[in-house]
Parts: sequence; structure tokens; C-alpha cells
Amino acid sequence: MSETGEGRLAGFLPYQLSVASNAVSDLIAERYRKRFALKIPEWRVMAILGDAGSMTQRALTAATLMDKVAVNRAVKVLEERGLVARAANPGDGRSHLLELTDEGRAIHEEVMPLALATEQDLLSGFAPDQQAMLREMLTAIRMRAGEMARGQP
Repeated sequence: MSETGEGRLAGFLPYQLSVASNAVSDLIAERYRKRFALKIPEWRVMAILGDAGSMTQRALTAATLMDKVAVNRAVKVLEERGLVARAANPGDGRSHLLELTDEGRAIHEEVMPLALATEQDLLSGFAPDQQAMLREMLTAIRMRAGEMARGQP
């Protein structure tokens, strides 16, 4: 451990990204948890469906980068609450398309401004060029991690 009490883990990029992601997710989640009784995985599913429209559960799992069991649980809860519905997939008779119901869309439309306001507050200490650079770097890290996962040098 260093004199500040931090070990090597504190400077390890994957750890820093995970901790930062959890802190931001928890902050946003707290703002909608009380009002809408949504957990983080449930909101992530709703956020993706709100932006993308309808998609299969497999595509939703890929889009959220969450474990398929967590997505399955979140979808089940959202279906039970009447926020997500399944529809026949005309492109594939073996799968269903998931989409927000009218109530799900209404909640999405209420939560998104809260999430965007929180994002704005989080980034308010950064100049616009720093904000753009942060987004570019995060995209580059995500893309490189995907390449590495596919075995690309």
C-alpha cells in the first residue's frame, strides 16, 4: 500500500472504470428508484428499448452488455409490471421482439430528462472539449476491448 492507503488496484484502469460506472449508475438509479421502483438492470433495459424501439432479448443483452440472466430477470420484472411486452418477431418465428408498453414509454420519457440532467451535472466541471475527449476515449476503450475479446491484435 502507498502512503495514501491506496494499493495498485486504485490505479488499475478496469477497476477505475468499474467504480466510476457504479457510482454514476447508483446516482442516477437513486433518482428514479424511489419514484418508479426500478432497479439499475430494469432501467438499462428500458433505456435501450426506449431508444431502439423493439428488439430481441438476445440483441438487448448485447446492447446492454449485461449478463443474459440479468437481462432475463429485468425483462420478467418489467413484463410483470406491464412496462415491457413481447410481440411476434416477423423476421424470426423462434424469437420475440421486446418493446416498451405505453406505460413503459411514459416512464422512459420522465426518467430520461432526469438522467440527462444528472449527466450534465456530472460533466459541468469539464470544458466542452474535455467532455468530447472523455467520450471519445471511452468509445475507443470499449472498441479496443471488443477487438481484444474477438482475438484481434
